[in-house]
Amino acid sequence: MPIPAFLTSQLLISVLVLLVVFHVILGGAGMCIYLERKISAYIQDRIGPNRVGLDFGLPFLFFLKGMWGLGQFVADGLKLFLKEDYTPARVDKILFALAPALVVIPPLVTFAIIPWGGSWDAPALPIPFLGWLPPTNVLIAGANISVGLVYILAAASLGVYGITLGGWASNNKYSFFGGLRATAQMISYEIPMGLSLLAVLLTIGSLLPEQIIRYQYQHGWLILSQPIAAALFYVTALAEGNRAPFDNAECEQELVGGFHTEFSSMRFALYPLAEYAHLITGSALFAMIFLGGFHLPLGFLGNNHPLSPENVTLLGVIAKIAVFGTKTFLLICFGMLIRWTIPRLRYDQVMTTAWQGAIPISLMVVVVTSVMVYFGQTSLLALLGANAAMFVVIMIVQPLMPSTASNARIPLYGSRYSPMEGERVLTRPTDPTALEDRPVQSAVTV
Repeated sequence: MPIPAFLTSQLLISVLVLLVVFHVILGGAGMCIYLERKISAYIQDRIGPNRVGLDFGLPFLFFLKGMWGLGQFVADGLKLFLKEDYTPARVDKILFALAPALVVIPPLVTFAIIPWGGSWDAPALPIPFLGWLPPTNVLIAGANISVGLVYILAAASLGVYGITLGGWASNNKYSFFGGLRATAQMISYEIPMGLSLLAVLLTIGSLLPEQIIRYQYQHGWLILSQPIAAALFYVTALAEGNRAPFDNAECEQELVGGFHTEFSSMRFALYPLAEYAHLITGSALFAMIFLGGFHLPLGFLGNNHPLSPENVTLLGVIAKIAVFGTKTFLLICFGMLIRWTIPRLRYDQVMTTAWQGAIPISLMVVVVTSVMVYFGQTSLLALLGANAAMFVVIMIVQPLMPSTASNARIPLYGSRYSPMEGERVLTRPTDPTALEDRPVQSAVTV
């Protein structure tokens, strides 16, 4: 029986990559919860999870008991799974049940075009009961499609539907406001994200992800030649994923819990799962577009070292996946560092940042990149010089931009920051014991 024409080595490899990366992202989202709790603890001078191990109460796994708290994400997942799944009265039950699924799908399909391991010269692969597929070159990616960067924008823009529908279907004003905020934020930050990718497209001249990595292998990483576009893409990726400091759609101080206020159990768990999956996918895309993907500057090893695009051996594929995964992991940690370092922006500041900052800057980047490409000045130094000139222009124009005082802080008369006339404000304690470096010891010696 002949092998069907659609059954190729590329199809088998793509299906295998989709299954493996899909489960890695699902498991990685759980580990991201543990990682974020640990990073936040270190930043706040705490310890973080350190008790729940992976022994599961079994005596023969005693050596895994309390192992750095690695079992904390398993305990959190079981807790959410076993909690009551409560549906409030007067909600749209169909959309209320469908929204969490809709929000988790986009970040789990965006990774499909990422060439994790470059190309591989696959040997003849057996097909049970049908025969053998001939040896051929395959791409280690979930989908070998020509649209590339357009697919990224199309998939990323779908994530807001689950948030908006969840907020509207909850029949809760706070959830509804959270959905409205998420919609406005997505519309605003989708523009600079698309324009930053357009600058990359103009520079490279191709939509194919593997061509983006190959270009950086030959001409240097794009974060060096397009640093402003890289910064814009990373900021907009945080905004698209509702990551701090852009998490106004779930602002607890104003909206209780935002769009997921009424959700519980696993329906609630799908929202943070989608957030962390978006963080993983966004970090991988940033590594691919601006950090050379699986490439490292190892030119001194020759043109056929394991991380070279020309190296299509299995060893090269493993090395490339390891480098790509390491870059993605470091970017995830950087995103968590941002969350626990920069305070949440007010909603008006979020929108002002987009419309008076990110969008005009991204338009300028596209125009300047187009001019540089037209005159054939696309070398790393030429584009870096153009970005330096744009940065100077931004610093000059930014103070001249219109500002509003509608949300300015009103002085509270008589407070420590606005004292009354003749009042002397003391902010330090006055008790001598409180001023001691060793108050207990000093009190004992008195």
